[in-house]
Amino acid sequence: AQAVEGLSPRQRPLFETRHSRFSGLEALTIRPDSNFMVVGERTNVTGSRRFANLVKKGDFAAGLEVALDQVRAGANILDVNMDEGMLDSEAAMETFLKLVASEPEISRVPIMVDSSRWSVIEAGLKCIQGKGIVNSISLKEGEAEFREKAGLCHRYGAGVVVMAFDEQGQADSVERKVEICQRAYGILTEDLGFDPHDIIFDPNIFAIATGLEEHNQYALAFIEAVRRIKETCPGVLISGGVSNLSFSFRGNDAVREAIHSAFLYHAIRAGMDMGIVNAGQLVVYEDIPKDLLERVEDILFDRRPDATERMIEAAEQARGSGRKREVDLSWRETPVAERLGFALVHGILDYIEADTEEARQAAARPLEVIEGPLMDGMKTVGDLFGAGKMFLPQVVKSARVMKRAVAYLTPYLEDEKGEAKAHGKIVMATVKGDVHDIGKNIVGVVLGCNNYQVIDLGVMVPAEKILDTAEQEGCDLVGLSGLITPSLDEMVHVAQEMKRRKLELPLLIGGATTSRQHTAVKIAPEYPLPTVHVLDASRAVGVVAGLLDPGQRDALDRRNREEQEKLRQAHAGGGARPLVPYAEARKRRHTIRWHAEDLSTPPFLGRREIRDADLGEIASYIDWTFFFTAWELKGKFPKILDHPKYGAAARDLYENGRELLTQIVDQKLLRANAVYGFWPAASEGDDLVLFEDETRSRVAARFHLLRQQWSGDSAKPLRSLADTVAPVESGLRDHVGAFAVTTGIGADALAAGFEKDHDDYSAILVKALADRLAEAFAELLHQRVRREWYAPEEALSLQELIREGYRGIRPAFGYPACPDHSEKRSLFRLLDAP
Repeated sequence: AQAVEGLSPRQRPLFETRHSRFSGLEALTIRPDSNFMVVGERTNVTGSRRFANLVKKGDFAAGLEVALDQVRAGANILDVNMDEGMLDSEAAMETFLKLVASEPEISRVPIMVDSSRWSVIEAGLKCIQGKGIVNSISLKEGEAEFREKAGLCHRYGAGVVVMAFDEQGQADSVERKVEICQRAYGILTEDLGFDPHDIIFDPNIFAIATGLEEHNQYALAFIEAVRRIKETCPGVLISGGVSNLSFSFRGNDAVREAIHSAFLYHAIRAGMDMGIVNAGQLVVYEDIPKDLLERVEDILFDRRPDATERMIEAAEQARGSGRKREVDLSWRETPVAERLGFALVHGILDYIEADTEEARQAAARPLEVIEGPLMDGMKTVGDLFGAGKMFLPQVVKSARVMKRAVAYLTPYLEDEKGEAKAHGKIVMATVKGDVHDIGKNIVGVVLGCNNYQVIDLGVMVPAEKILDTAEQEGCDLVGLSGLITPSLDEMVHVAQEMKRRKLELPLLIGGATTSRQHTAVKIAPEYPLPTVHVLDASRAVGVVAGLLDPGQRDALDRRNREEQEKLRQAHAGGGARPLVPYAEARKRRHTIRWHAEDLSTPPFLGRREIRDADLGEIASYIDWTFFFTAWELKGKFPKILDHPKYGAAARDLYENGRELLTQIVDQKLLRANAVYGFWPAASEGDDLVLFEDETRSRVAARFHLLRQQWSGDSAKPLRSLADTVAPVESGLRDHVGAFAVTTGIGADALAAGFEKDHDDYSAILVKALADRLAEAFAELLHQRVRREWYAPEEALSLQELIREGYRGIRPAFGYPACPDHSEKRSLFRLLDAP
């Protein structure tokens, strides 16, 4: 203070002309005549496997080398993203950016802090020097959220990337792109005082030439939107992820480079300023062969109805084949063993029985066909799957082909009294208390493909049945699956029972809630034999093969035990999370100021049933994202259809799913029933009490709800779901609704029919669709209840419903708001829904 006493603050310099200016150690001014700005994207854990692995290992020094390579390769801006499930993303972002600041050659360029979580963005903004950029904000959560996030970015002095995304979803048409950007521009510049030059719009680049007609205009829509946004939103910059455009041609670098170069040539002329693109893999526009350029620009501008087909043809010529793959039957001219392998890899059923018969006639015994070309083909499938070059829907289709071939050979095998010797026998089950089995079924199919005999006991299987079967059938392994949290405790019980019975079988653990850490800390200590967590179906075959091979078993077991011991030590070192005493937690309950006028009276009291609901109406409420998740294809719908790695598999799966769904709806192959109702209600401590009628003299149900007890910010309330209902002592008349739905009536029989026809693919599709329909029915019923009760004018889009943009909540026992599954018994008694 003494050193600067009497000195005037530095005057901020004025610039005669205004341009977009960002900075690291050096200023980056983007003028209208500036070259295209390249955003380096390899320091993004979701876009670079190498960088992600380095960050997970804590090797930030090597991560800096990735950043340095990007800057030396010509990146003008560095995009940094740490969004990964097992990372402490905030800490990783802070650590990496502080190290970046120590490297002048890297830190001279502006940093783009990239995350889908605001806490991570804010951690990054606190660490960067100069003027950075936030990637990204949008209107998808509504104006209030947008204003809050944009205001904080402004306070931190950062520019913003604004996605063309609002409450209705991502913009794909010119009109929607322009409309959203203009709306955001008005809020930012007029209401929040943003300099227009600090705004970067990303109007969404989507894949073209996918085979879906609605995608054909995506490139043209982006280019035209850029032009209009620049005209109507003066001062802004335009960016985009260029590699998205050519996802349909992944693996064909020559064609992708041509598409990117031609697109950028036109998009830059329209006003595109920057983008995420590999600058080292761009061909000069003038150097693109004229015939290839013509076909590229045909798909860019949707100039002819056969543009996609001609582009595919050109892509094949660029590879050297010169044929369209979808009509190429040259594989039919190869020897029968190769034909069988091709059919298995590509899931082609059309010729399998004829080819199997040809192979049988050429073999000394039918068994040789199975142990020879068929198993060779499935080995190829397994190798491709393990290498990430095939995906679960494709593998299950391969299994369908294999089963059809084996079914054809079975009568000949029986005549010969022979059978293919399985590599091993496995008993699998979803444990007691859990009904989820789609993932388990897929694992079973994959193992069956690889010649393991799988005994699938189904769902809700008690420990004694699993272990009795393992002993009686002479199984080599036991596999346990579960999705819900209580399944974890049941798995511990099964392990304890295996130890008590002195079984000597390896134990496999899998399912969505399971983890390597839980297996190491909770399950493995209860059982002395190998206890291995299997992440997904792609790992199952390798783990099973290793455990059953005497040459691999000891090494695999040793590595597994060493890793589990490290996980146990890490868990012990971390210590248990301290909890607030329950009495104190109750004092810190979430308090609400209750007013009678806020409490709506439901249209009736008691329960009502819905029988045979319209499946077509229910289907329109499906959230398809989790349909793909069930098949281990992770990504949001519809963007997953254009995923760079498994978009083709996703599109094929979606088409098959929609086709079967249409059949289910049209032929009423499933039935949908529901029961729902309303009851007078009040909270009593941490209990939720429902009464039989408005006299409130007799209790219809009492739900015991849990309360948060974590320590931390002492100013924050510790919540229970009971806090959201008016307490008994208030004297107010609150109400609660309850419901149960099913769309699974007929699903088992339908799936069994497909399985009888050796079509596991369709059997699993049935269960995945029934699962989605059940969730959709819950969404539809909740909407109906809101309209009947307190929101008669509600009119929300499907995307708004999925994002829960309505008033009210729909908690379920077993999920975070009320995690105790045992309360379901009281709910089902209340609803009389056995």
